[in-house]
Amino acid sequence: MMNAIVFDNPGKPEVLTSRDLPKPTIQKNTELLVRLKAAGVNPIDIKLRQKGTLTPNPGPHILGCDGAGIVEAVGTDVTLFKVGDEVYFCHGGLGGQTGNYAEYTVVDERFVALKPTSLSFAEAAAAPLVLITAWESLYDRARLQAGAKVLVQAGAGGVGHVAIQLAKLQNAEVCTTVSSAQKAEFVKSLGADFVIIYPETDVVKSVLEWTQGEGVDIGFDTIGAQTFYQTCSCVKIYGDVVTILEPDPSVGNLKDARMRNLRISLELMLTPMLKNLVEEQIQQAKILQQCARWIDQGLLKINLNKTYPLAEASAAHQELESGGMVGKLALIISE
Repeated sequence: MMNAIVFDNPGKPEVLTSRDLPKPTIQKNTELLVRLKAAGVNPIDIKLRQKGTLTPNPGPHILGCDGAGIVEAVGTDVTLFKVGDEVYFCHGGLGGQTGNYAEYTVVDERFVALKPTSLSFAEAAAAPLVLITAWESLYDRARLQAGAKVLVQAGAGGVGHVAIQLAKLQNAEVCTTVSSAQKAEFVKSLGADFVIIYPETDVVKSVLEWTQGEGVDIGFDTIGAQTFYQTCSCVKIYGDVVTILEPDPSVGNLKDARMRNLRISLELMLTPMLKNLVEEQIQQAKILQQCARWIDQGLLKINLNKTYPLAEASAAHQELESGGMVGKLALIISE
């Protein structure tokens, strides 16, 4: 048996409860049994808890896409990992497969990467979803090139603080928005070249001034709603906009974006898992491998804002829902 945090029906954070469930077992020869040490807490967890899982599953539901732990057993065909290896990954937690708010999980070796040695398990568990999201948004969707000017909306957030660093690693110039002077100092420490405290400043005007009236090459929206349309107004003619949220037509329109021939991309790093796309999940594991190298070289940082014991997952959800988070949250499953 193992302990897990589960919910049976959608609702408020209080629906998350502790329960003993059967310990998962290896079903395929390429799978790993991982003893989880920590799990990341992401906005997708909040949405699924509130509205229900994305794929059919009678429950109980175990949330948590991000995990880090130690390989405890391996399938007969596993070649990439051995018992005792420390790993991190983004897999499960959407409904079809159990998540990482638990003591154990099973995951295919192809979707896993060795944990950065310089990170704690909690820091590593906080990393995969935001690393992959920022990487795919900037490098794959927007095709970021050296020297490009990039706007990262909400640079102090989970995805945003990674996006700033990934852009700087490709020698881009980065402008970012934050809500306070304290957050401004944080994003400057990550390499941001120009910081806009948005409650005090007109974002579009500031971006246009920073780019001598031209606009940025790439606008990265991590907030959605009106911020998406604001981002479009900050991007130059024939530029790129990437958003990780679904555009809301009730709060804006794309007339100006169309007039200026903007290329608009939608990013959802969960698609390979939801659509069972094996090669794409393998590629995401390779992203984690490269990011681990950069992290261990001191070139990329993960800001772990706070941790909670696994039993206090509901409190972690409450904190994330309150907004304004700098960096990430994680659940400690075992010391």
